[in-house]
Amino acid sequence: MPEPKIITASREASMNYMNETLPVKESFDIIQRDMLIGGRMATFYFIDGFTKDEVMLKIMDSMFKVTEETMPADATQFARMCIPYVEVDVLGDFDQVLKNVLSGVTCLFIDGYESCIAIDCRTYPARSVEEPDKDKSLRGSRDGFVETIVFNTALLRRRIRDPHLTMQMLEVGESSRTDVAICYMSDRVDQKLLQTVSERIKNIQTNDLRMNQQTLAECMFKRKWYNPFPKFKFTERPDTAAACLFEGKVIILVDNSPSAMILPTSVLDIIEEANDYYFPTLTSVYLKFSRVLINLMTIFLTPLFLLFMQNLNWLPKIFAFVAVKDTVNIPLIFQLLMLEIAIDGLRLAALNTPSMLSTPLSVIAGLVMGEFSVKSGWFNSEVMLYMAFVAVANYTQPNFELGYALKFMRLQLLILTALFNWAGFAAGCLVILLSFCFNKTLSGRNYLNIKLN
Repeated sequence: MPEPKIITASREASMNYMNETLPVKESFDIIQRDMLIGGRMATFYFIDGFTKDEVMLKIMDSMFKVTEETMPADATQFARMCIPYVEVDVLGDFDQVLKNVLSGVTCLFIDGYESCIAIDCRTYPARSVEEPDKDKSLRGSRDGFVETIVFNTALLRRRIRDPHLTMQMLEVGESSRTDVAICYMSDRVDQKLLQTVSERIKNIQTNDLRMNQQTLAECMFKRKWYNPFPKFKFTERPDTAAACLFEGKVIILVDNSPSAMILPTSVLDIIEEANDYYFPTLTSVYLKFSRVLINLMTIFLTPLFLLFMQNLNWLPKIFAFVAVKDTVNIPLIFQLLMLEIAIDGLRLAALNTPSMLSTPLSVIAGLVMGEFSVKSGWFNSEVMLYMAFVAVANYTQPNFELGYALKFMRLQLLILTALFNWAGFAAGCLVILLSFCFNKTLSGRNYLNIKLN
């Protein structure tokens, strides 16, 4: 790695290097501002749109009051005596200067000073701190993480006023140079896990984090493509993240991402939601048990239905009413697979439909796929009922990735059952069990929190 270029006392040399490295003339938003301070020429570099105009106006007004007689001897004294602002730093090499300028920090070169003065009066465009749409709570706070990492760390600091709360800032990506914060309680965290997480992030060799946390997760722990179960838990709620910190977990925040990554992860962590923290113990245990039961039903309901329809003599008389009574024009397995794809099509259509049209689209889709598809003979009413339950049940847990993992398990179970009858169903159940038990996470443990070699 080449040695960083050191700043010299020549402002002209610094200007030449900055103008050669940055597209000052080509990019309208990279501003170079020359002025006279204390009888010396000075040059500001900053990004238009990132600087607080009112703050910079007051800082410049203070600088203009400096005379040649009161001009400090070096940059460190100038930063202490002449800049009435909190976040001021003195930089010694151009690599730090370029990083700060491109991050929105205002950098000042003064003739005769062998350092650059960085004034962090930046502000980022940000939306309001509001409750996330995906992870809502019946009780509790109504705030949520946003895309600015400093705001997100402040939301955690507001809840945890403990000196043991540590937030370690790292930088990932040669081009993007994305800020990544590792948050933990130093007196409660698993030190071995913390060391593993820190080393993996520091050793990431990538050009950029183009998909923010997802890219970071893939770089930290490369998953096996054939096991779809998630290895990380994400939350957009600062109260949930704070509760996990108190439990000794590690929280990873990535700039430009409105969610927190929680480590380590087990199956109980994945199926948790915010309401579990706000209700009494008995209620929260019941809700968690209900989610587990419903998730199991989303996997096994339609494969069991298909298995019994292929072996009607196995069906107990008390459940004889579930048998398909109408004419089956299309084999049940093809009906189930078609509906699996159709449900995903409706979900994608809802995501890309303007909010004002989402209700009419839902009504049309419900009528066409519900009543008319049964009457036309494409689908049987029993198949439509069970697939409707599966589609709704997928939303009983907040983890979107887990929902698709359960879907893939259900699909392979359906196909194996259709091809090999009961033997295929048993083999599919074994595949699900093995995928679940041997899903190794970053902590070296599986979903049952059992240590794997």
